[in-house]
Amino acid sequence: MEKIFDVVVIGAGPAGLSAGLYAARAKMNVLVLEKSRTGGQIVTTEEVANYPGSIPEATGPSLVARMVEQCEEFGAEILKDSVLDIDLDSDIKIIKTNSGKNIKTKSVIIATGASPRKLDCPGESELTGKGISYCATCDADFFTDLEVYCIGGGDTALEEAMYLTKFARKVNVVHRRDEFRAAKSIVEKIKANDKINLIYDSVVEEIKGDGIVESLVLKNKKTGQLTEHLADEEDGTFGVFVFVGYIPQTELFKGKVELDERGYFLTDSDMKTNIEGVFAAGDVRQKSLRQVVTATADGAIAAVQAEKYIEHKFS
Repeated sequence: MEKIFDVVVIGAGPAGLSAGLYAARAKMNVLVLEKSRTGGQIVTTEEVANYPGSIPEATGPSLVARMVEQCEEFGAEILKDSVLDIDLDSDIKIIKTNSGKNIKTKSVIIATGASPRKLDCPGESELTGKGISYCATCDADFFTDLEVYCIGGGDTALEEAMYLTKFARKVNVVHRRDEFRAAKSIVEKIKANDKINLIYDSVVEEIKGDGIVESLVLKNKKTGQLTEHLADEEDGTFGVFVFVGYIPQTELFKGKVELDERGYFLTDSDMKTNIEGVFAAGDVRQKSLRQVVTATADGAIAAVQAEKYIEHKFS
């Protein structure tokens, strides 16, 4: 008889692994699908200081390794394979994968995440997690009393710049235009803050450093002039926080599950989408805070709700 899973989790970041753990502990048949590496964005984080109960030695990879171990301890199957298509029209959902599998399941938890939009400049990939960050809430504390550069000019960038002033001695906001399009109330606060220096009409051309960020090259869009900003000699480094948007990994589900105008899943507080038996968890859903702790909470809720759905629908 062809196997039908109780739950298939798409994505093995913190939300997906949490969902897999809770579903497996509930004695359901669980498959977690991941197209690349497990862990999502957190595996690029060298230190995890704001996850409740984390020890000083905890890193993103070590935390993910423990999550994977827990999932497998309770019987969840983790498979490296990418999803090509998904049929959600029937009670039994069908997931078609790159390896040619047609996986059948009673419920689906989508935890495909959202990726920070990158600058795509030289040095970015090499120095991510070594001075370059995409999350002020996660990493601001590491730059206490240092100088930082905040890249971006939208509401999120300016809000994060204000947050960074609690830690950094100076925050340079780099914006590609000559005026901000963020809410006027936020712009007024930014301009009134003595810790914030505004750099207009500029984009990041290159980020340099040997193991850590040591300098930043900016290009003035109007004049074409290149300016290299060096770290203070006593500091030896500074932070570069990039806030130029996120890209939700939802392309596969467009037209099949309801999304908001930015491409994020719309769910209720129980992680339910508009499709019965389909749940979304973590950074991929519309929410106000994207952190490991909120992702794992989403995953746990989704798994518990999937169990209740299956009991009601298939018993």
